[in-house]
Amino acid sequence: MKISHTHLAGVLIIEPTLHHDQRGHFKEIFNAQRYQELAGIQIPFVQVNQSRSAKGVLRGMHFQKTRPQGKLITVNMGHIYDVVVDIQPTSDTYGQYLAVELSDKNHRQLWVPPGYAHGFCVLSEIADISYQCTEYYFPKDEAGLAWNCPEVNIMWPIENPVLSSKDGSLPRLSSIAR
Repeated sequence: MKISHTHLAGVLIIEPTLHHDQRGHFKEIFNAQRYQELAGIQIPFVQVNQSRSAKGVLRGMHFQKTRPQGKLITVNMGHIYDVVVDIQPTSDTYGQYLAVELSDKNHRQLWVPPGYAHGFCVLSEIADISYQCTEYYFPKDEAGLAWNCPEVNIMWPIENPVLSSKDGSLPRLSSIAR
């Protein structure tokens, strides 16, 4: 397993070891002991979600206000452009983002610790994504950041994404009360 640290504190790119043979491949997508030893992830996961989205769909940028979720993102099928934004006003990297391409071909995972906004857009025809979460989803605690916030200026690889009405009306970074 290869771990790459990023400029955002605690955000990691994880590349699990692949074992190939004539049948295909095998990879371990989570092992509590190994992920704690190698990546420092020691928060238990309490919920696993899966989404399927079509090409051009953009989901995000989401977070929970008082019960932030850490997320281990894995693409089971397809190809996405995954984005994390530092929304913590006291952080040295406040307002900065990290973008990573995750796919079923590169096998990368993204660890997003609690306290960041997260979203992605789909680059393949369809993408299935799983999220192992450290906190339960609480709809009343849900919040978000505008996907096209000029204060963050995310360089998305698609134009005119397919958005939910909720994601299309999220506030700018400076409007988020933390």
